[in-house]
Amino acid sequence: MRYTGLNDFLKRGAEALAKGPVAVVLVEDRVELGSTLRHHLALGFREVLVVMPAEFDLPPDVEALVHRIDHSVMAMGDHVEVINRLIAAAPGIWMYYCFNAEYLFFPFCETRSVGEMLAFHTEERRNAMLTYVVDLYAGDLAAHPDAVSLEDAHLDRSGYYALARNDPDNHNHPKERQLDFFGGLRWRYEEHIPTARRKIDRVALFRAKKGVNLRADHTFTDEEYNTFACPWHNNLTAAIVSFRTAKALKRNPGSTFDIHTFKWHNSTPFEWHSRQLLDLGLMEPGQWF
Repeated sequence: MRYTGLNDFLKRGAEALAKGPVAVVLVEDRVELGSTLRHHLALGFREVLVVMPAEFDLPPDVEALVHRIDHSVMAMGDHVEVINRLIAAAPGIWMYYCFNAEYLFFPFCETRSVGEMLAFHTEERRNAMLTYVVDLYAGDLAAHPDAVSLEDAHLDRSGYYALARNDPDNHNHPKERQLDFFGGLRWRYEEHIPTARRKIDRVALFRAKKGVNLRADHTFTDEEYNTFACPWHNNLTAAIVSFRTAKALKRNPGSTFDIHTFKWHNSTPFEWHSRQLLDLGLMEPGQWF
């Protein structure tokens, strides 16, 4: 189904928000749009919404499987308003958001659906799940000048770290069970990345709740949503492997000529399997086995 804008979708397509989990793919360009949608459809999301410019085409094999909303995220500002309007329209359901050329992985996702995972997470009285955005990049930039290649994808196997997240309302004491996470290309090329965009943590999976809004830094106005674990034990976390930073660094005139390869001694080919991300410590199974 195609909608002429967000208002049209909320008027005619509201039944898509009746039951989750719902995935929202925000489209910034045409890169790997088809593979992004196929990946998330295969994970078992009940509905997939695609927010994309009207002039872009959808691959024919996914066109009938998604809800297309004509709305340019780039032209209208950022993703925050779109997600918050969807939250307001669908209180109580689980939602997820990402951009094109990003792919969600969670523990055991090859054999279990996203619905199964979120059912367990709900039983643990959690209303949100922390995800780490793990940068992917093509190993050979001569062959793939836009830094995107599914077959030649690499990631950093180390260089990730966390810092305490200070609370400005509490004399800058650290916030409970919240950390700022860093690593990947945003860390290695930080001179080209604005300070506010260097973090790699994103609360991408969450249960919509009236009065709770997404903020521009990928956190929520309800501080419990931003925690990585509950008070009594570690919880599930997930990873979003993403070409988004590599694309931007090669597209930006201020950085593209400084980068001849993203590979370094800690690069390793990405295997497109959750086991690799678990072994590298880039997501956490918690009590789910």
